[in-house]
Amino acid sequence: MPYTAIVGLQWGDEGKGKVIDYLAGDYDVIVRFQGGANAGHSVHAGGKSFTFHLLPSGMLHEGVVGVIAPGLAVDPEELLGELRRLEEVVGSLSGRLFLDPRTHVVLPYHKKEDSLFEESSDNPIGTTRRGIGPANRDRYARIGIRVGDTLRPSRLKEHLRRSYDFNRKLVEIYGDRIPPFEEIYDFLLEFGRKVEPYVEDTVILLTKEERRGARILLEGAQGTFLDTNFGTYPYVTSSHPISGGATIGAGIPPWKIDRVVGVFKTYTTRVGEGPFPTEEKGELGERLRRIGGEYGATTGRPRRCGWLDIPMIRYAILLNGVTELFITKVDVLQEVGIYRMALEYEINGERIPYPPPFSSDWYHLRPIYRDFSTLEEFLDAVERETGVDLNFVSVGKERSAVIERQKRR
Repeated sequence: MPYTAIVGLQWGDEGKGKVIDYLAGDYDVIVRFQGGANAGHSVHAGGKSFTFHLLPSGMLHEGVVGVIAPGLAVDPEELLGELRRLEEVVGSLSGRLFLDPRTHVVLPYHKKEDSLFEESSDNPIGTTRRGIGPANRDRYARIGIRVGDTLRPSRLKEHLRRSYDFNRKLVEIYGDRIPPFEEIYDFLLEFGRKVEPYVEDTVILLTKEERRGARILLEGAQGTFLDTNFGTYPYVTSSHPISGGATIGAGIPPWKIDRVVGVFKTYTTRVGEGPFPTEEKGELGERLRRIGGEYGATTGRPRRCGWLDIPMIRYAILLNGVTELFITKVDVLQEVGIYRMALEYEINGERIPYPPPFSSDWYHLRPIYRDFSTLEEFLDAVERETGVDLNFVSVGKERSAVIERQKRR
């Protein structure tokens, strides 16, 4: 089968942009299947640096086709700005970028609601305030606006009115207001005119690519433990970053994905609120943050840092059907000089190999750590404890800074 899925096994920020860029040279098409501008994938290659938020991360490779699938929620301003910035680096994207008309649109009032909710809440989620949650709420409430609507003015006006009236009332609860209806309507029509050359039924497009023998890479954003169903709810994202989400978000049968590459760091990070069993709050945590440059690619917020959590990785492997592992930030752990991982948890006097399904229990987990003398012992332990081949080791930011290990099991 021609499909490979790239998924994060932690709370996002695992270095998937680097991984996708590294692997993209062997693929013809890269598909973003979920998330939105709340994700940031940073890529460094050949003296070029670029942070992708909505466009597929492999597009620094000449000739690679990029697909924005229906599972995304796109911010019009961010998409147009990112498209313009990337064309300054790689040239015209005409014929290289395709946007599905069923992709939902993040509107100005979605971003306003996101911020108002976070600011007013006694227990904020710690979102990026990019409006992704409210936009996906409207998707499932059946009042969302899709890219295709912006190309049909009469339909847009009808559907926007329903969405506008609902969201106006929500914002008014907070004592605030949203822009006038006509302003948003005109904004969307202009967006539609600009993206129309890229709009394509991507299900048909991918089918045609398959039939001509193309190799297709499915790019996930965020990470497994931010999944709406399986993450540390309610401190999760509003989509499905697991491999199963690729079939829904991109519109492909699950049996066509025969390779799932799980990406994780040699340590663990988290942005925003929520439980974090292996968090290191002392000087060592600050050292990991400083050496690793652990600040959000989207928001610039400092990431919380801690040690590698093997029970999380084990569970993420089960959920995603991971066939091989790609570890990142090895150079950071080498500089820190401590090769530490949690092998199990202890809770209520019992040792457990996986995270519990009850979110409240996460706050009571005591990690059982083991330190290793050398990096090689550490990497061998990852394979032994997960039962999956660790085939790739990233030792730096550049595309070339990857070691491909021999399969040892």
